Amino acid sequence: MKRTIPIFLSLLTVAASAFAQAPDQAAIDKALMAAPNAQMKGAATVIKWKADFTYDTLKKGTNNMVCYDKSGMPGANQPLFVECTSLGNLPRVAQNLKFEAMPDKGKAAFAAAEKDGSRVKPEFGSVWYHVMGADAEHTRTHMTIAVPGATGQSLGLPTDGKSGGVWIMNAGTTTAHLMTPGE
Repeated sequence: MKRTIPIFLSLLTVAASAFAQAPDQAAIDKALMAAPNAQMKGAATVIKWKADFTYDTLKKGTNNMVCYDKSGMPGANQPLFVECTSLGNLPRVAQNLKFEAMPDKGKAAFAAAEKDGSRVKPEFGSVWYHVMGADAEHTRTHMTIAVPGATGQSLGLPTDGKSGGVWIMNAGTTTAHLMTPGE
């Protein structure tokens, strides 16, 4: 009996430690709401942003997609706001989060970084998938494609949505992206 108690306590300690280190499945599932399909969702990396604009990895993926929850963070314009993009865009996201946390929502910092060339560029052609809404049952999806520096002339596309088709928003900046009609 004396030998059984230490073994049992050791097993209990190991089990508790493993449980404490288990990723938060609800947080992973929430972040993955923005993934466009089951295949990409299954292979995506999931991260959780920290207050210092670094992140912890909740789930290591096998593709180039990363998903995260921005709900409640500055810049999230809905109570539920999750996003997926390319792993290469994480420096851009970190800079966005840092600027958006500033008192004026970073408007001056965004403008200054764009002007002095320190604005982190997203990967050209990378997709940003967003799911936002009041809650998980009342959401809308939105997708944009990053085309930093692109202009209407360089891509042969309009710079406003009046035509009803794809158009370039913020043309000529690092924030230039293709807007797609729909939700």
